[in-house]
This record gives sequence, structure tokens and C-alpha cells, in this order.
Amino acid sequence: MTRTVATDRLLDRFRAELRDLGPLAVWAHGSLAGGDYQEGRSDLDLIVVLEDPVTAGMPWRVARLHARLRHEPLVARLHCSYLTPGTAADTEGRHLTWAHRHLFRRPVTPVTRRELHRFGLVLSGQGPEELLPPVTDEELAAFVVRDQRDFWRREVDRAGNWTQDVWVDLGMVTYARASVTLAQGRLITKREALDLLPGLGAPVEVVADIRRRRYPEQGPAPAPAPAREWTARRGRLTRDYLGPAIDRLVAAYT
Repeated sequence: MTRTVATDRLLDRFRAELRDLGPLAVWAHGSLAGGDYQEGRSDLDLIVVLEDPVTAGMPWRVARLHARLRHEPLVARLHCSYLTPGTAADTEGRHLTWAHRHLFRRPVTPVTRRELHRFGLVLSGQGPEELLPPVTDEELAAFVVRDQRDFWRREVDRAGNWTQDVWVDLGMVTYARASVTLAQGRLITKREALDLLPGLGAPVEVVADIRRRRYPEQGPAPAPAPAREWTARRGRLTRDYLGPAIDRLVAAYT
């Protein structure tokens, strides 16, 4: 895990700004909690639990909090969802969330909830076991299948997305992680997923490209073709692989 004073400074400043909201807990999940964090590349995925009830003015107060952090290094990577004890059990509900410099609402998924229970990092306050209902294996598997079938499989057919690094990276590693979760009931990191992809039949050129960009410390990888040509070829390779692979995965677990 690559974490320096810049990450700790942002987390300390964030917790200080939260004090006026009286949080019951602040947790980290994702790469920071799972040991795969790379400063400047990885997101800082956080959950804050606030006391009930959340007043009508809370979204404005949360937005102002994040605005005060705007000059901090790495702040664009800070993503945080806000729960309360009364809403923590709702896996379908949309919870107040700050991400990509915007305030909106989205669910806190069963994958996130399982991460918090298995290896969540308690930054302050109570632990997930005290405030967050556990996720059953059946709930986790059902969500993973839906995510692959209803989101990722649909997106594979939208060719324009796959010229972007983020779609290639997340599409490939999310598929590998889903395969392991459904087969073994466990969660793995993005780095572990990348290591598994060749054995799952993924195109080696695409895996090498992802590794070269995300983990350059692992050593040089074969240089890609000229950018425009490679980007188009990489998109085709990724879509040609993921479409049938997702179809087979979903068929095996439904």
C-alpha cells in the first residue's frame, strides 16, 4: 500500500471538518482498507454514519464541508456516503454521497457492506459490526449477478465507453472480482483480480496495458501500438472478451 503524509493530512482534515456534524463513525473501505491503495491513483472510499434524524439542511452542510476541502491535495479522490442508524439497513435506498466533486444520492452496495465487515478501516467512532447489518452470502451473490447482468453487460454494447482507460480497467477487474466472489464467496483486491485475468482467458495485451498504467512499479510491459490505433484495438479486445464472459458467468449463477 502506498500512503504518505498527503493522504493522512486529507483524512485528518476531513475528520476535523466532520466534528460539527457529530458523526457516530467514519470508516474506509475499498483500496485503502483492503491494502491495495496507491496514492494519487486510488480513490479514498469512505462512509460516515450520522446521528438520526438527518435534517433538511444536512445536504447543504455536507456540500459546504466538502467545499472547504477543495484546496487539499487528493481531494478529487475522496468519495463519501452518509448513513444514519435508521437508514443503514437499506441496501436499495439512495444515500447522500459526495463523489466526483458533486453531491448526489446512491446506494451503499452489498459489496461495500461486506468489505466494511470483513476488512473495513475504522477511522473514528464505532465499528461496522455495531451500526451496519451484515450481508448474507445470498444477498452478496445476488447483487454481483445483477451488477454484471444489468450494468456491465449492457455497457459492453456501448462501444464509445471502451476508448477510455477507466472503463477498460474497471470492466475487466470487476468481472474477475465477480467471478471469485460468486465461486468462492470472498472479495479480492483489484491487484489480485488483475493477476487472475490471464487465467480467466482475458486478452494478454489488455491485461499488460492495465498493469503498465496502474502498477508501473512492477516493471516494464510491452509498449502498446500508437495511441489511437491501440485505443481502438484495446476497446474491441475488451468488449469481445467481456460480453461472452459475462454471459457465461451470469448463466452459471442464475
